[in-house]
Amino acid sequence: MRDVGQISVAETAALLAIKPETVKTRLHRARGLVRGSLHGQLGLGFADLFPFDGARCEPLADRVEAALRQRRAN
Repeated sequence: MRDVGQISVAETAALLAIKPETVKTRLHRARGLVRGSLHGQLGLGFADLFPFDGARCEPLADRVEAALRQRRAN
């Protein structure tokens, strides 16, 4: 619902009668399962398709975390 239908977390939670946190957790797990399945089918080249550049992503993650802290404070 989230990825294919572009439905918000809140709407998905309401439709499934579950908490928004559960929606996020299930989506995270489902993406991992899809990634694992694709990796099994595509083999070792899969990591090249979806690289994770920790050094480049870390500053972005820090900014998101700071914004969330600020939002909670307000």
